[in-house]
Amino acid sequence: MPFLQPAQTLRTISFKDIWMLTWPQLLMMLFQFMVGFTDVWVAGRINPQVQAALGVVTQCLFFFMVIGIAIANAAVSTMSQSLGANRPQRAKRFLGLVINLGICFCVITMLAGFFFRVQIMGLLRVPEEMMEECLRLWMFFLCSIPFQYAMSFGGSAFRAYKKVHIPLYTGMVVCVINFILDMGLGLGYGGLPNLGVNGLALATLISTAGGAVFSFYMLMRNKYLTRDSFAPTGWQRKAAVYLARVALPAGGNQFSWQLGYLVLIGLTASLPTDSVNALAGLATGMRIESILFLPAIAFGMTGTVLVGHCLGNNNKLEAKKAGIKVLLAACAGMSLMALLLWPFTERVSAFMSPSAAVLPHTISYISINLLSTPFTVGSMTLAGIFTGAGASIYPFIVYSSATWMVRLPLAWLLGHVIWQSSSGVFLAMLISQIVQCSIITYIFLRCGWERFSMYHRN
Repeated sequence: MPFLQPAQTLRTISFKDIWMLTWPQLLMMLFQFMVGFTDVWVAGRINPQVQAALGVVTQCLFFFMVIGIAIANAAVSTMSQSLGANRPQRAKRFLGLVINLGICFCVITMLAGFFFRVQIMGLLRVPEEMMEECLRLWMFFLCSIPFQYAMSFGGSAFRAYKKVHIPLYTGMVVCVINFILDMGLGLGYGGLPNLGVNGLALATLISTAGGAVFSFYMLMRNKYLTRDSFAPTGWQRKAAVYLARVALPAGGNQFSWQLGYLVLIGLTASLPTDSVNALAGLATGMRIESILFLPAIAFGMTGTVLVGHCLGNNNKLEAKKAGIKVLLAACAGMSLMALLLWPFTERVSAFMSPSAAVLPHTISYISINLLSTPFTVGSMTLAGIFTGAGASIYPFIVYSSATWMVRLPLAWLLGHVIWQSSSGVFLAMLISQIVQCSIITYIFLRCGWERFSMYHRN
């Protein structure tokens, strides 16, 4: 869908350029990690059931955010390509389009989550003793979805404009508010009422609302979101065609990935022995592991922006060079972090899981998944690069195949049949990441993914 041809020359992208775009996003991801870290830590101090319930509900929220994340990813791609082609008005119009779409899908998502909440928990095979905590958390988390959408769209716009320090400030706002309210309302510190699990949920709701307000204020202050951002219906229909080409596979990828995680949670919750503690160990392990894969998302975002700008300028060679540089930086940096974290696996797990029964499961999860760091980081970074090119169909096919044809069958076989423990489920995750990364790297090196860009010319 070639709208208009590029109108500027793009210089060679250096590792310094990559770092200048990535470090604010790394810090932003660190703040996101601290939000999850604080939530799990506080939940563990309330009781292991609340900690396990938090893991289930958080993963459900990710699943319900699939559409919003897909639209946000498509927004980065379309806006970056537009700006790379020196079409700032088109970039603003794409922002207005994704906001309109986001409002519609946000309402649908919230209604579905409300009316089918009991059935959702039932499908996840949530143990009866955890059901009350899960439903209570779910209602609060459901109300936070509009604010999550707003922060996603705002962050996408700022990244496309390479104003990556603004999402960093948003993450800082959310982290500070969440920490104060988690400690105050969740545990009763600072003279605030000790509301337990309700306080934990309120902290999430209020902090995301604060982040959303700040993000939209900055969009309007920088004049990225104005009355001109909302184009006539005819333009939006045409632009939505390309947006859908990027968003639908990206949404399908997120849907398949998150649904796969929900099935993985169900497999863990239905283990023959010690299922509740295994579920709490899975939830805690995922939070600790996020210190590695959240930076991978930051590198993937950098890849999306740089590749989008290069292909908007129709510079295919520079797009591939930039992708290789981002991939090398991400894998090398995050693998080094994994090596540094390895000696402290047990200590960190004990800090996050005060329950002696949960601790072995957390250690098992972290030990196995640290080994998969270069594969996890590599595939996540390449997914961001493909999104920037508009080629989100490739991650969709590869991720879905690895999840449903490798990870989940192996998780059932190793976890329920052979080992009958959580370690079997976790080992299946490692094997699937190796398969996934190998295939998507081959596609990046050998296939013509550049042809999916909006400004592609033969």
